[in-house]
Amino acid sequence: MHRLLIVTAVEAEAEAIRSGTRASASASAATVHVAPVGVGPAAAAAGTARLLALAEARGTLYQAVLSAGIAGGFAGRADVGATVLGARSIAADLGAETPDGFLPVEELGFGSSIAEADKSLLEALLTSLPHAVVGDVLTLATVTGTASTAAGLLSRFPTAVAEAMEGYGVACAARDAGVPFAELRTISNAVGPRDRAAWRLAEAFSALTDAAAKACG
Repeated sequence: MHRLLIVTAVEAEAEAIRSGTRASASASAATVHVAPVGVGPAAAAAGTARLLALAEARGTLYQAVLSAGIAGGFAGRADVGATVLGARSIAADLGAETPDGFLPVEELGFGSSIAEADKSLLEALLTSLPHAVVGDVLTLATVTGTASTAAGLLSRFPTAVAEAMEGYGVACAARDAGVPFAELRTISNAVGPRDRAAWRLAEAFSALTDAAAKACG
């Protein structure tokens, strides 16, 4: 029996996904486990690693891990209400500032800031969600709040479509456990100046429920 672990940051995202899996004829508590693990890459990595280790100890291994939830979308690439699949999850702020600009951790010689989605898992998700936007999803510990920061991110990551706070952390935990990983997001707001009045949380949660139903169907 294939078992899928879907991790979110907060309970509201988890419940939106559970609503979708309950609508799926093929999803059940035995095959799909949805759990909130906390906000930010550190909490996401630690919480996901714990769930994977507990499953291994029980002898009930997961066959895949999906980081899922709502996110900000880069204007013109992933509009509000859109569903996004991450081709890569990138720790966009993992590195060092210099007078000449930002140096990613790769250039410092300390590993990699990029986690590739598992190709087979990504293809399966895209088959279920053919209208999803595919591109890089940036992981940041600090949410972007200015137009200049958004522009700088797009300059550094020209194929980025969205930003969130957990994907890279989840990917690291999945990688260390040898479990395939992918990231799914639905868009609640545009990346850039913070304007809470313009956020469409209800629309993003509804899209998340619909995406979960199709992905787990």
